[in-house]
Amino acid sequence: MSSAVHLAAKALRTALLIGGVVTLGIALVGGAIGYSLVGSTGIWSALVGSAVAFVFMGVTAGSILLGHKASGGSIASGLFFAIVLGSWLLKFVLFLVVAFAIRNSDALDPVIAFSCVIAAVLGALASDVIAIARARVPIVDMV
Repeated sequence: MSSAVHLAAKALRTALLIGGVVTLGIALVGGAIGYSLVGSTGIWSALVGSAVAFVFMGVTAGSILLGHKASGGSIASGLFFAIVLGSWLLKFVLFLVVAFAIRNSDALDPVIAFSCVIAAVLGALASDVIAIARARVPIVDMV
C-alpha cells in the first residue's frame, strides 16, 4: 500500500476516534438534559440517539476502508463504489427503520433521541473535517 493510502486510512481512524469522543460527550450532555426533562427515559433516549449516530458514522468509514481493501487499492474500481454505495443505501434503510422504531416506542422520548442524533451527526461532520484537514495526504506518491 502506498503512503497516501496509509495516511488516508489514518485520517479515517482519527475521524472515528474524534467522532467517538464527541458522540460520548453528546450522550452524556443529552442524558443529563433528558434526565432533567423526562427522567430515566431521557437518559435512554440520549444513549440510543448517540449510539445510532456513532454506528452510522462507523459504517461510512468502515465501508471506505473495506471497499479500498476489497478493490485491491483502486478507488476507481466498480467494487469499491458498490461497497460504499451499498453501505450508504443500507444506512438509509436502517435510518428509516430506527426512526420509525424510536417514534413508535413508549420507552424512548423521540425529541431527545433525534436531538442527540442530529447533534452527533454534526459532531461527526466536524470530526471528519478536522481529521481530513490535519491528515496532509499527498496528491502524488513518490515512487
